[in-house]
Amino acid sequence: MLCGDDPPVLFEQGDLGAHIARHSPWIPKENIRWSYAWIKGAAGAASLQQVTKFTNAILKEMKKSGVAGAKLGVDFVDINIIQVFKDAKIEWVDGMTPMMEARAVKNVDEQECMRMVGAIGDAAHWECMKFLKPGLTENKVTAHIMEFLYSIPGMEDVEDVIVSSGPNAWPNWRNFSDRIIRPGELVIVDLAALTWNGFKSCVYRTYCVGGKPTAEHQEYYDLAHKWLWDAIAEVRPGATTRDIASKWPSAKEVWGYEEEDQAAANFWGHGLGLAQYDPPVISRIWSLDHPIEIKAGMTFALETQHGKRFRYGVRIEEMLIVHDKEIEIISNFPVKQITVVDPIPGYGDHVK
Repeated sequence: MLCGDDPPVLFEQGDLGAHIARHSPWIPKENIRWSYAWIKGAAGAASLQQVTKFTNAILKEMKKSGVAGAKLGVDFVDINIIQVFKDAKIEWVDGMTPMMEARAVKNVDEQECMRMVGAIGDAAHWECMKFLKPGLTENKVTAHIMEFLYSIPGMEDVEDVIVSSGPNAWPNWRNFSDRIIRPGELVIVDLAALTWNGFKSCVYRTYCVGGKPTAEHQEYYDLAHKWLWDAIAEVRPGATTRDIASKWPSAKEVWGYEEEDQAAANFWGHGLGLAQYDPPVISRIWSLDHPIEIKAGMTFALETQHGKRFRYGVRIEEMLIVHDKEIEIISNFPVKQITVVDPIPGYGDHVK
């Protein structure tokens, strides 16, 4: 909680504040409080009691900092607290938008952290290339890459390693399963939100395992690659998310869908930093009509995909930093072609 120009106040569960005081010296020890949990209403009738306690604690902090009666910006609001805020005459407003705007542009230290994240992503995809082979299940690949990532100092969380093979890759269901990867199949792998010292990743690559890509595989991949790099070419300070999204074809043109929302995240861009979704978030769904200006210091990922339903899919993604006079790509694992793993000459010729 931020009140005026005073240092932040943190409400933490139970006695966990002792660890916060130990590991987060930038928060004054005297500003670490215990919280009043109601677990999104799971506390049942006791939720009102707990919400009231928390509301009173908020009012106390606002009075202490001389901002009693001021508007209270809230990033996330719980349904259980809305009425209690109203009864306490707390005027709460959108606090999410200014927080998003503040996170959109990264300083030089944050940019360096993102370069580290990019380097870790490159290493993880290299490890994936060495590990992949026919006969493995998707979840074994996920488990191996998670183990690899957790061995890196500073890795505090790996939210997901998406491994989708064969029919699971289109539509890309952004998951992993116990499906066995077969020779000659395409496999798409995403390092979705590996978290190194708080900073997130998102970088897809496409592999062909135990065989060479067919001509059709390559045709679909070349289209996805073109769509991606056509979009990257539009990224510069002063451009807008409309300029980027307009380089992607419509969902109807490519897949015959009636609405862009049916292809949500197929052509996609999203800010990266301390969250998996910082501004800007780029999509034909909204960017054409509600453009956002691209600014130096923004860090985000752009990703495209294509495929044949329940047969195979391709997806690729690049992470980048916007500078005043150039764009810096921070995901450097090869992307110009499908990464072939353990090719057996002629093995995939039977695949139509």
